[in-house]
Amino acid sequence: MAKSSGNSSYCGFEQGPIRPPSEAGSLLLRLTRNCPWNHCTFCPVYKGAEFSLRPVDHILKDIDLVYSYVEKLSAIRKSGPFTRDSIAPVLDDSGAHDMDAFHAAMNFIQNGMESIFLQDANSLIMKPDDLITVLRHIKACFPQAKRITSYARSHTVSRISDDHMMRIAEAGLSRIHIGMESASDKVLERVRKGTTKAMQITAGLKVKKAGIELSEYVMPGLGGMDLSREHALETADALNQIDPEFIRLRSLAIPAHVPLFSDHANGTFRKCTDLGVAEEILLFLETLDGITGTVKSDHVLNLFQDVEGTYPQDKARMTDIIRSFLALPQEERLYVQVGRRLGMIRNAEDAKDARRMDHIKETCRANGITPANVDTVIEDIMRRFI
Repeated sequence: MAKSSGNSSYCGFEQGPIRPPSEAGSLLLRLTRNCPWNHCTFCPVYKGAEFSLRPVDHILKDIDLVYSYVEKLSAIRKSGPFTRDSIAPVLDDSGAHDMDAFHAAMNFIQNGMESIFLQDANSLIMKPDDLITVLRHIKACFPQAKRITSYARSHTVSRISDDHMMRIAEAGLSRIHIGMESASDKVLERVRKGTTKAMQITAGLKVKKAGIELSEYVMPGLGGMDLSREHALETADALNQIDPEFIRLRSLAIPAHVPLFSDHANGTFRKCTDLGVAEEILLFLETLDGITGTVKSDHVLNLFQDVEGTYPQDKARMTDIIRSFLALPQEERLYVQVGRRLGMIRNAEDAKDARRMDHIKETCRANGITPANVDTVIEDIMRRFI
């Protein structure tokens, strides 16, 4: 059962530790703290932190506080751009605990006040009526916002009635981000995801039925070497049945502080090489069929950030990018891998730039990076980003 902090006093505006990359310009409002599941062996977030529901009145106070800053800052902006002097009166009236709300309001205004993201890991675990109360207050304060979005677990969504989902949609929730990661029951059990393929499908279809946009996250490499093919095929099959608006790729990285690291270190989990992950993504994209959603590769850890597009029209272009990479001579693949991971190139077009590639080659020579050790080097680079 979720723990509520309903008896605690309000201590000011709160924000959680993460949000999707696509929500960088969103107003972040914290409805719950941490993750109610928190057993996934690959996840580095929330470990050791207790989950709790924030009292609804605290959430409403957060919204009102941000609203007050938005009103003050919007009035200033009508007279000209923000400057240190123009915002000084607002800052002078702010208490120390209100500064996070001030910065949240400033970010919201500067990004057009178009989107709001509900934190932390699973806002849908709130009682539906409580969530609806919050959503209605958000809409009343920020009617100009074009979307309100949230993370949710498939286990939670699958247990919400269709009627409640429809009411949540009507109250303003317009997009749900679900970390599917995999739809292979073997993979899901091994990484302690706390869900099943059937549950993933039920949850996805429930979101779609309510008219809420669905963004499903897929984690290439999560099956390891032994379950790579099943991971790709089962995940594609589930998504073919759901047809979400967005499929977002998030390549596996294994920092030292996650449980999966021990399995990786002792050989229980054999991590795929970059080449293996590329082959897995290709199989996954090839198996997606009959869908109309958009594939996004909007994460720094992804090798192929240019593998983006909408099905079915962009399928061939996306798969061709990976085939071209796989067809490269071993040494050239090495340069693409290192260049991409170090941020020296972003896509296949950048790899055609002779000056950039010469720089990458020199970097590899200077650091002794070879086809024999490149996966170890890449793994270390990825771990530093987490």
